[in-house]
Amino acid sequence: MKKRAGILFASSMLLLTAVTSACSSNNENESSSSNAPESPSATATASASASSGPVDPLGKYDPPIDVSTVRILSNSVKFKGEETIDNNVWYQEYEKKLGIKLKNEWSVVGDEPGGQGEQKMNVSIASGSLPDIVPLNASQLKQLADAGKLADLTEVYEKYASPMTKQILTSSGPTALESAKFDGKLLAIPAVNSVYNGTPLLWIRTDWMKKLNLEAPKTMDDVYAIMDAFVNQDPDGNGKKDTYGIALNKDLYGFFGAVEGFFNSYHAYPRFGGTGNWIEDGSGNLAFGSIQPEVKTALGKLQELYKKGYIDREFGVKDWAKEKELIVSGKIGLFYGAMSAPIVMNEIKTTDPNADWKAFPLASADGQPAKPEVVGIALGNPQYLAVTKNAKNPEALMKLINLFFEISYGKSYSQEEHDKLGTSPTDGVERWMYSIYTGEPEKNLATHRLIKEIVAGTKSESDVSSEQMGAYRSVMKARNGEKLEPIDWALDRVFGPENSAFQVVDQYVNDNMLQPNAYTSVSTSTMLKRDATLQKLELETFSKIIMGDPLDNFDKFVDNWKKLGGDEMTKEVNEWKKSR
Repeated sequence: MKKRAGILFASSMLLLTAVTSACSSNNENESSSSNAPESPSATATASASASSGPVDPLGKYDPPIDVSTVRILSNSVKFKGEETIDNNVWYQEYEKKLGIKLKNEWSVVGDEPGGQGEQKMNVSIASGSLPDIVPLNASQLKQLADAGKLADLTEVYEKYASPMTKQILTSSGPTALESAKFDGKLLAIPAVNSVYNGTPLLWIRTDWMKKLNLEAPKTMDDVYAIMDAFVNQDPDGNGKKDTYGIALNKDLYGFFGAVEGFFNSYHAYPRFGGTGNWIEDGSGNLAFGSIQPEVKTALGKLQELYKKGYIDREFGVKDWAKEKELIVSGKIGLFYGAMSAPIVMNEIKTTDPNADWKAFPLASADGQPAKPEVVGIALGNPQYLAVTKNAKNPEALMKLINLFFEISYGKSYSQEEHDKLGTSPTDGVERWMYSIYTGEPEKNLATHRLIKEIVAGTKSESDVSSEQMGAYRSVMKARNGEKLEPIDWALDRVFGPENSAFQVVDQYVNDNMLQPNAYTSVSTSTMLKRDATLQKLELETFSKIIMGDPLDNFDKFVDNWKKLGGDEMTKEVNEWKKSR
């Protein structure tokens, strides 16, 4: 699950979350752990604060304390000048405002499921070498919870979480926080995101459509006609047949160049963003989305597209960032992805100022409405932040999160300070990604709706908050015909009142078209043991089918999925459903 100039801070968060990246493994370095002895005065301050009455959610440690962590980042994080993930405006703000010196014991790029970050975190867990604050996925959280390695944050949350933090973390209901509880104890803080941010959309290069006299697609046949034209009618005008009809990435699922939206057009609801997806089976039970017959139908269509040359022959070895390079270089004019796509690929406006993209609703393969799938619990990557049991100051995590929300949505930071810590209006760097916590509530759709009301004259600019101002300014620049920077174009295509991602998402919401994951709890015991293997089997099978393996291999995959733990997972999920 990017941003903009002078921009809406939390909204920008959205991306990706989808993509939170940054330094490479070459930047990994050792730092001192905060488990080292603490100064008497700092310890006394924390003890007094914990035992007395109301505390300041943003209270500063004096003298400062050291808190260790590790960072798992996506390749979207950028740095300017001498900034690094170890030395940046957020870490400086932590020390200035909170008296917390945050130290990275290591950092690595690769926040996707099964990526470098997950692998390195697994090694740290196995070795027992853990910092004070640990970024975890659901499986790792349960593993450490079962091993008794995590601090109980129940009282810490009640006492130190600011009213704003509590409101935001429960804004979509109690499910996210409940997912971090074990035996009634809160053992982590979830990175709460909006369920709407990952909604699959159909993105099409509209300047190519205009050049080739193509209409907006209403059916999947229309979508295929657009793909064919993009492959065979020289949309880039270079006299060569060197463009593709659709982008796919090797991980298949995700926020960019993914298959979820394509599958949804066939009423198939496989994994979403790499996590399991469960649907009602029509008999009152839940079934795993990736093994349904509709998935086989959609795979057959993707196989046809691959055979026709509509899909990059090398997609099987390219992640979303590599596919993005093809899009930015003008080789692909259609893909499925989340609302953040224009921000992720805004440099296309530098490569080709005439290039333009627009989000469209999913088309249906059979005339029945295509429902976009969304998560049951919307969490970012990493999904949770926890504190190890021997950490001296477990409440420090809560203060770091409080500060994140205060900067993002509070009133104590000016627009200039928002820009400094959010997305810079001068260099476009999304510095909010440096924050240790980047969860985001239901703000982006609200921003679109507010801008729409301002344009309609029912609200005014005075209703725009500091964190919304960047998106608002970019949209108004576009409407007023002003010169746009690439980030302005991107924000307008995300938040604008028309021709934007959230215009489509808002339509989905208003028409009650979203298809949520029916399972909204933590991983079951069998998921923890087997789902990584099952996911690998799924990706390998699906990718090979797309590239030409017999379509009936899908049936063999379903049989193997059931035997290798799928049936047991299904039993556990339905036991959960009956217990609700």
